[in-house]
Amino acid sequence: MVNTSAQSLPKRIWRYAPLLLWMVLIFFASTDAFSAGNTTGLIRSLLTWLSPQVSEERITILHFLIRKLSHFTVYAVLALLAVRAFTSSSQRVLRQHWVVASALLIIGYALLDEYHQTFVPSRTASIFDSLIDIAGGLFAVFCLVAFKRGRGQVDSCGSTV
Repeated sequence: MVNTSAQSLPKRIWRYAPLLLWMVLIFFASTDAFSAGNTTGLIRSLLTWLSPQVSEERITILHFLIRKLSHFTVYAVLALLAVRAFTSSSQRVLRQHWVVASALLIIGYALLDEYHQTFVPSRTASIFDSLIDIAGGLFAVFCLVAFKRGRGQVDSCGSTV
């Protein structure tokens, strides 16, 4: 049990700062800087360095797949940071219901992220990207639930025991 009176500002910063910084990184990645047009050159350079004979068609396909895998991965990391923050929170409700809190954060932020892209001329908002984001985040949460359940740390609903 966490004693809320013993929670200091540095502990709260240590708990929530990585999560908030990652959310800022996701917001920045939704700007023009990480648009498909701006990542093509980097990915093309990397792919031609790895395989000089790679065709333009293959570069286009791999660029698409790398971008979609990035959505999944970035939100899986968001989930891990959310779980880290919520399971050690001074708020009992967050500690006990970290699965629901993490899922709500992931879903809400994924939808807001795509909505933000509607205001960026070089970006195209897509509900499919939001679904990939959500899938990545929820996959990470459910992997952690399975891991913690195997260790006897959560009940069948994913709540802390």
